[in-house]
Amino acid sequence: MWVLFSLLAALSAAAVVTLSKVGVKNIESSLAFAIQSVLIITVAWSVVAYQGHLSQIAQIDRRTWLFLIAAGIVTCLSSLFSFQALKLGQASRTSSFDKISLVFSIILASVFLKEKLTWQVILGATLMAGGAILIAFSKPSEG
Repeated sequence: MWVLFSLLAALSAAAVVTLSKVGVKNIESSLAFAIQSVLIITVAWSVVAYQGHLSQIAQIDRRTWLFLIAAGIVTCLSSLFSFQALKLGQASRTSSFDKISLVFSIILASVFLKEKLTWQVILGATLMAGGAILIAFSKPSEG
């Protein structure tokens, strides 16, 4: 089931890149991100409330809060950087280069979460990084 949700996330992310590229065309990228963030917060809290999980907030321990807050800050930075990249570059090139995050995720998961690296993961990450670099630094198309 995780594969289905991962594919839906990838499809959604692709749509976000396309829509955001159009959205940042005539405004500052940080303003575009702030506008999207309001909707993200509204939808996220609506889903939590609809699912009946609001009461779980009181059960969250301090360590979990710290990790979630840190992840939230980094998420904001990531999005601000992505929006600025979209403002300055082509969506296909900036989006592909952004996917090098896969390599960083694998390294961080290995170091901090002690996830095991197999030759398939290493080869796959290398191929994906190579493809992302190839796309990102390819000659821009006319038009």
